[in-house]
Amino acid sequence: MGPKNTFFFVLVLVVWMTKQAQSAQHVVGGSQGWDASTDFNSWVSDKTFKVGDHLVFKYSALHSVAELANENAYKNCEISSALDSKSSGNDVVKLNKPGTRYFACGTSGHCQGGMKVKITTVSGSAPSTPASPSSSSSSSPSSSPTTSDNHTSVASSTYHSFGAIFVLAALLLASLLHL
Repeated sequence: MGPKNTFFFVLVLVVWMTKQAQSAQHVVGGSQGWDASTDFNSWVSDKTFKVGDHLVFKYSALHSVAELANENAYKNCEISSALDSKSSGNDVVKLNKPGTRYFACGTSGHCQGGMKVKITTVSGSAPSTPASPSSSSSSSPSSSPTTSDNHTSVASSTYHSFGAIFVLAALLLASLLHL
């Protein structure tokens, strides 16, 4: 690959990595995770979700995540008509376009008990508000992530992204010096 092609390739990578570094990871439910004891309306109330952000659902084997088609399915907990269903206990959903998405627990009765969340994603350059620890009552340690898990996953992702940007910027500078 010639110097000009290398320069262009590195420039594209730097732009892409910068965009990735600006996205946020939101651990749904904060420190309690995706759990029946979490107040999801309260959790979502102070968050801004942007295109490119990720929702992270962390939960025990008692739960699952179902994405519902619309507001009506969300209000009526129509789990049987879910668009997608996840059950790994550590699921990531990318917010890839503006609009509203609806999620509920697929375990019988959990959605009706309030284990559901409505996420409105916005476009634009306003900063995302990453997940913060929930102040409501805690659940058992084995089924919910800790506050430090929240901060570690977001910080670790951010530091790795900035590290990659630094390496790519160094490569870009090196390719410029060889032109």
